[in-house]
Amino acid sequence: MSETLDTIKQQISENSILLYMKGSPQMPQCGFSAQAVQALMGCGERFAFVNILDNPDIRAELPKYANWPTFPQLWINGELVGGCDIIVEMYQNGELAPMIKEAAANAAPQEGDNA
Repeated sequence: MSETLDTIKQQISENSILLYMKGSPQMPQCGFSAQAVQALMGCGERFAFVNILDNPDIRAELPKYANWPTFPQLWINGELVGGCDIIVEMYQNGELAPMIKEAAANAAPQEGDNA
């Protein structure tokens, strides 16, 4: 599984705003992922995502690596921000947008949508 951990670390380091989720932003596969995507889209910046349903190894290993048991998981600048409840709360109280905008401003220009 060390190859999977290397992949996770690479995804986190290469994407300043990364959401591990069920499904895709265009078609979330659970309500929590849908809420997280809505909050992120409300910040107006592009973000990368990984569909854990298509990546069972990542789905199995990321909770151990992150010490966070559930999905979605939002990572900004290599740091775990949290899951759905935290993302939505931060969006509602105005904390999320400045973090997202700062991360996007510092992002590498080649950053894509899909990690």
